[in-house]
Amino acid sequence: MSASRLETFADGVFAIAATLLILDVRVGTGDLGTNLAHIWPSYAAYAVSFITIGIIWINHHRVFTQIRHVDRLFLLLNVAFLMTVAFIPFPTSLIASQFREGDLEPAALAYGATLTITAIFFNGLWFYAASGHRLLRADADPRVVSGISRSYLPGPFIYLAATLIALVSPVASVVLFGVIAVFYIVESSVFGRSGA
Repeated sequence: MSASRLETFADGVFAIAATLLILDVRVGTGDLGTNLAHIWPSYAAYAVSFITIGIIWINHHRVFTQIRHVDRLFLLLNVAFLMTVAFIPFPTSLIASQFREGDLEPAALAYGATLTITAIFFNGLWFYAASGHRLLRADADPRVVSGISRSYLPGPFIYLAATLIALVSPVASVVLFGVIAVFYIVESSVFGRSGA
């Protein structure tokens, strides 16, 4: 299978996952203006998760600019990774629904666990491809490869730390997920230019 075919499949999964996020932004019955204001956690959860999925998609594309070909293990790692991406809308809906209901801790833990596992699979995908230039293009720039490795490696630890904070303060944990999304936007804009 060609790398371009796999990337096309991945693009479809990313598009579906991002689209599914909006399905949980719902307005109840009664006064429309009040209801629209009341569901602000749904807007916030949607925005953070859409941005997060968008950043993951950008980084996935960045990886594929360096890939020459794929093998069976890479395909399986990619499927596992995409499975976690497609799961992101579920804990997003938990965050949105539980932010006002008061049972935010398990929702934040589920959201954080999902993003942590996604980051672990993404690292596995990249480091499997990059190890010994196993699947990389012959002309892959070593500085770009090294830069990708350095920027992706902290991801699982950052998400895990934000997740564990939910045990002390679920609200702080949820806010941190938003901060992480903004951080990765800045990081991609400033440091990701050479690999785009």
